[in-house]
Amino acid sequence: MTRSFGLIGAGWRAEFFLRIARDLPQQFPFAGIVVRNAETRAQVQAQWAVPVFETMEELLDTGKLSFVVTSVSWPSILPVTESLAAARVPILSETPIAPRLEDLHRVYQLSQSGAKIQLAEQYIFQPLHTARLKLVNDGRLGTVREADVSCAHGYHGISLLRNYLQTGLRLPKITARSFKSKIVGGPGRNGPPQSRVVLETERTIAEFDYGDKLGVFDFTGDQYFSWIRSHRLLVRGDEGEINNTSVRLLQDFQTPIQFELTRQDTGHNGNLEGFYHRAILGGSEILYQNPFPGARWSDDEIAVATSLKKMQTYVETGEEFYGMADACQDRYFDILINESAKTREPVQALPQAWT
Repeated sequence: MTRSFGLIGAGWRAEFFLRIARDLPQQFPFAGIVVRNAETRAQVQAQWAVPVFETMEELLDTGKLSFVVTSVSWPSILPVTESLAAARVPILSETPIAPRLEDLHRVYQLSQSGAKIQLAEQYIFQPLHTARLKLVNDGRLGTVREADVSCAHGYHGISLLRNYLQTGLRLPKITARSFKSKIVGGPGRNGPPQSRVVLETERTIAEFDYGDKLGVFDFTGDQYFSWIRSHRLLVRGDEGEINNTSVRLLQDFQTPIQFELTRQDTGHNGNLEGFYHRAILGGSEILYQNPFPGARWSDDEIAVATSLKKMQTYVETGEEFYGMADACQDRYFDILINESAKTREPVQALPQAWT
């Protein structure tokens, strides 16, 4: 019997998993989706032509499940996770794994009691971040001491920051500030703007002081979609740095070298292979190669599909790729950023069950 994955939730993020299952059904066989609202169930059935269930029990009764993806609201994520854990079903959870600190401890105890849970924390699997992280993890920058990440909000940005700094579960002192300003509204999840609207936007900056390492988290709420707010990244080690897509390294102490991280896509300038992402190059070196060639996906869809593929491996072998400790730490630090920004005082991260 073919083992498939199921999906709970029908929001905007859930559609990423539906598109991936539709486009690569042989790699990602799909058992069905749970949608509680009757009207939404009908819409999903009409749009996606997949099995749609009203309850989680109906999905589990199919007997075809390898794991279930949970893509539900913040208030629902913990009870849904607990129900699936009680049914001994492996879980790939959308982020965050839980909203409050006490909830993080509850869900961590599920994993300690044997529940198989991983996180769909996809940002480190986006092509450009994967290429940059390869340079970092291969030691090409030497020991990384500084990282300035303005690419993603909250726990997503924190995940990137911790991975670039290679700090694992270490505990920093966090100092955060928020600033509100005006911006002309741009596109959103539903497409381009229909009129000119001036909106209030909020920028949050947080310093992660590890003593021997410094991380800077910086994100403005409009960055994901805005046409006029860009992403930024700076990673510095004692033998080199990555500044957005520019890489500066030392071949030896007398020989500096420099190259750009360049994107290789098909379908340009008369190429007839179809339009898809192929690779990220660093000079003549391939730093990242798309594991799903041919699929016309955004970088985020490639990253989500990578999480799905890694979840399949986890179910078969037990090899973790983003487990409870990382998931809880990212959300815990996110809570501390909000606390520091509100009180305008530094906060020291304290040991938790997962550290």
